[in-house]
Amino acid sequence: MAAAEAEVEVGAAKAGKKKPPMMLIAMAVAAIVLLGGGAAAYFLLFSAPKEDAHGADAHGSAAAGVHEGFIFNLPTMTVNLNSEGGAQAFMKLTVALEVASEDVMLEIQPRMAKVVDAFQVYLRELRKSDLEGSAGIYRLKEELRRRVNVAIFPQQVDSILFKEILVQ
Repeated sequence: MAAAEAEVEVGAAKAGKKKPPMMLIAMAVAAIVLLGGGAAAYFLLFSAPKEDAHGADAHGSAAAGVHEGFIFNLPTMTVNLNSEGGAQAFMKLTVALEVASEDVMLEIQPRMAKVVDAFQVYLRELRKSDLEGSAGIYRLKEELRRRVNVAIFPQQVDSILFKEILVQ
């Protein structure tokens, strides 16, 4: 009987040192994963973007309700393009100027005759082939911006906006 009691005691000792069941470990890992995922989702979805000193958020866009610039519309211009062949080409162009503030807009308004003149002189020297493709339109935009900034110096235009371009 002593041997049987010794075996029972050894078996009971082994049962006391038994490893935790796999189900308990799996539940603990699942709980940690769910809590981590929930925390990540909360921070991604509900945290507001940080703003820098200029009022722009982390993506670079301006804060809601802040107007970025003022638009000054120029009259529609129709010009003959430079044609080396016999066929005449015309261009109809409607442009708007984007300026930083209303004060700049008021200061450049008396100089608009110089701006239109600079545009007309430049546009008449263009050929139809100069305006082909997106690169041609980009060059036109940058050259018009440069010419308007020369005409209204010391004020400056932020960008040129094309409202209509028709080449025929």
